Amino acid sequence: MYRGDRPGRLAASLNRGWATIAGSGRGPSRMARMEVRGRRTGRPVSFPVMVADLAGERYVVAMLGERANWVANVRAANGHVLLSQGRPERVLLEEVPDHERPPILRRYLQIASAARAHFPIDPQASLTAFEEIAGRYPVFHIRADEASSRSEDPA
Repeated sequence: MYRGDRPGRLAASLNRGWATIAGSGRGPSRMARMEVRGRRTGRPVSFPVMVADLAGERYVVAMLGERANWVANVRAANGHVLLSQGRPERVLLEEVPDHERPPILRRYLQIASAARAHFPIDPQASLTAFEEIAGRYPVFHIRADEASSRSEDPA
């Protein structure tokens, strides 16, 4: 479904459906719809993400790694996105440095069973093992976006 780290037709169709369900709040509790402006078109692009929780903080992980289209869009938008789990929330995604990613990646794989096929590691592996792959999977810390919450522009 993800040839060349890009969603094929079936995956894209399923992603649209899951984004709608997650955004409405009817999906799995850790699933959300993320909306970000496309870096080329400027139009909002939405897709489902799993929100990993660790030590009272929330994170999103790019299961397809650096080449995931949404990662480039988030970076181009300086991290400003709209996250919806029933109600929309303007958030700022701050990229987590590689050396801080291992425990977050392990937690992500524990909750995101569908992502496991894209990682060359067992969810119960040691943090040392996760250190070896941490640079390949972008991780973003979810924070409140005070500046954008006062704006009417979509993500």
